[in-house]
Amino acid sequence: MSKKTLIASVAVATLVGAASAAESSDYPPASDPGTCYARVLIPEQINVQTEQVVDRPESTEIKLVPATYETVTEQVLVKEETKNIRVIPATYETVTEQVLVAPERIETTVVPAEYETYTEQVLIREAYTTWKPGNGLYGRATDASASSNGVSTGELLCRVEVPAEYETVTRTRLLSPERTETRTIPATYETVTKEVVVEEAQVVEEIVPAVYNTVTVEKLVTPASEETLVVPATYKTIDKRVVSGGGALEWREVLCDTNATSSKIRSVQQALSDAGYSNPVDGEFGPATLTAMESYQRSNNLPVGYLTISTVESLGLTKN
Repeated sequence: MSKKTLIASVAVATLVGAASAAESSDYPPASDPGTCYARVLIPEQINVQTEQVVDRPESTEIKLVPATYETVTEQVLVKEETKNIRVIPATYETVTEQVLVAPERIETTVVPAEYETYTEQVLIREAYTTWKPGNGLYGRATDASASSNGVSTGELLCRVEVPAEYETVTRTRLLSPERTETRTIPATYETVTKEVVVEEAQVVEEIVPAVYNTVTVEKLVTPASEETLVVPATYKTIDKRVVSGGGALEWREVLCDTNATSSKIRSVQQALSDAGYSNPVDGEFGPATLTAMESYQRSNNLPVGYLTISTVESLGLTKN
């Protein structure tokens, strides 16, 4: 199969995948113009973890503890404490003070502001980048049914930049601000006479102490109780296989006609051959190169089926 045939097949799969992505609003991550992404199946990563599980759960036993007593002497109230109350009236004095009748006020005269009219360029839409369908994805071609089966769709999107737009508008700006002229009118006061408390009224309490007798009684020291004894749980160790990642379709950066050259394809072919995966070094991404690439990806636990940037970097190359 020639490179042009592969690219044509991938383009069809890309259009089908683009329609599916538009329905689900699932786009690649934000990136610079000229980069391309495709959905690839990420291999599952399985780790074996050692875990302790309960062999016999924790249990409890109940033990009854009897109450304990002691003989003590206590003071028993015979006559309660009493209070005698005496009231001392408040004392006053007459004072004069200044009372505010009218507060200080300020009279203000407003001098209007002055303005002028001018024109300027106003940004009505900033420059932005967006995703548009791309052509020439390097990798295995897929059909429309592949997306519904949970494998790579071959969808290709490229980032492009749209320039900003401006508009000429007329505006008004301030030449001299509004200002005020003020005049202060002093406050006025009036002298008043009033009585103020010198010493508050007081209530004096005279306490007559309580009267007690000494008696001997038996007193509870510790009440009867239940003591719960805990029998610890026992455990055993098991090995558990845990999927720590992968197993799903993800957007990954890839090489395609938009961002790759024959020289770059030739470098990839040479790196595959050097790694022991024989294929022609001719700058054309043909079936033999695809087979060698997929074998290398499986051996190195990489996403299989497309020339991803992670595959290029794993071969010791740069994406540019």
